[in-house]
Amino acid sequence: MTIVSICRPVHSPWDQPMDRCFRIFPCLADPARRSSLCLKLALVTIHLAYAGVLFLFDGDLIEKTKKEPWYTVLYLLLFVLTLIQYFATSFSSPGYVVDAMMTVNESNVVYRKAPETSNQPASSKNGSFVVSMEGNQMGRNSSGSNATSWSKLVAELYPYGTTIRTWTCTYCNVEQPPRAKHCHDCDKCVLQFDHHCVWLGNCIGQGNHCRFWWYLCEETALCLWTGVLYISYLKAHITRVWWQDAIMILLLITLAIALIFLLLLLLFHSYLILTNQTTYELVRRRRIPYLRAIPERVHPFSKGICRNLYSFCCARYSIYDLESLPTPQEIEEKSKPYTCSDAVTCRCC
Repeated sequence: MTIVSICRPVHSPWDQPMDRCFRIFPCLADPARRSSLCLKLALVTIHLAYAGVLFLFDGDLIEKTKKEPWYTVLYLLLFVLTLIQYFATSFSSPGYVVDAMMTVNESNVVYRKAPETSNQPASSKNGSFVVSMEGNQMGRNSSGSNATSWSKLVAELYPYGTTIRTWTCTYCNVEQPPRAKHCHDCDKCVLQFDHHCVWLGNCIGQGNHCRFWWYLCEETALCLWTGVLYISYLKAHITRVWWQDAIMILLLITLAIALIFLLLLLLFHSYLILTNQTTYELVRRRRIPYLRAIPERVHPFSKGICRNLYSFCCARYSIYDLESLPTPQEIEEKSKPYTCSDAVTCRCC
């Protein structure tokens, strides 16, 4: 036996099939994508297993379906819509800073070539910049000048005197607007970064936070409905076949744990929506430079409950809304405690 044969690497019997699989599906060669795909398959399998066991064991549900098909049709419709919403959220763009920057630069070029032919003016409110992905123009509220470059646009969103190094991402080397953050899992800067969802394999940001909230609603409703069906089965068949009851009880326990987690997550994100916050801003508030000096009970980007809901639910997905940092006067105004007159005038709205 030679030294070469001893030092020769040992090949697993799975290496050759895996190499063929990677050649057919190049995306599976990336460990991150492969892990994300496995999680998606696991989630779909769990959903199918819960529904399959229910229809396999519960004969009364089959009989009820024959008499009242609408009940089962509604359940299956919610089941399908939940999975569709899951994949729609998973493959949606959270709103990357690079895409917004390219949109601004392209808008500048078109604006300079044909300023009179632009028929989709961009709007802005409360000092925020609205960058259109469809139009040929970028507007701003502070002045009525022509379109500006991305660097100047970002600079005007920060207080005067802030250096460019303060808001430049050290990984992407791009200027980040306020509320943006670099995601190390996606290796991109995300607008209004909330968090990176492992189960979705995607970041949650300005572009897909609304879809994520609706997915939580549908998933919570589906878990609740499935739990009711499981409890109804156990009440009627608790003493018949012990191994079926054991399986149903075990699945019901895990379903209850998942339902508690989903309810808490849904309430948490509902609170973030009403106050116009993100998970990152709430958890890492003391580590974000522009939020350190602001009192914790003050929500600097909140426009009131009604306007926050409108911006979250009714905002177009074809635009990037870049919010500027509030001025000291606005912070002082938001720091004032609410009074009875404020309730009458709907200051919180």
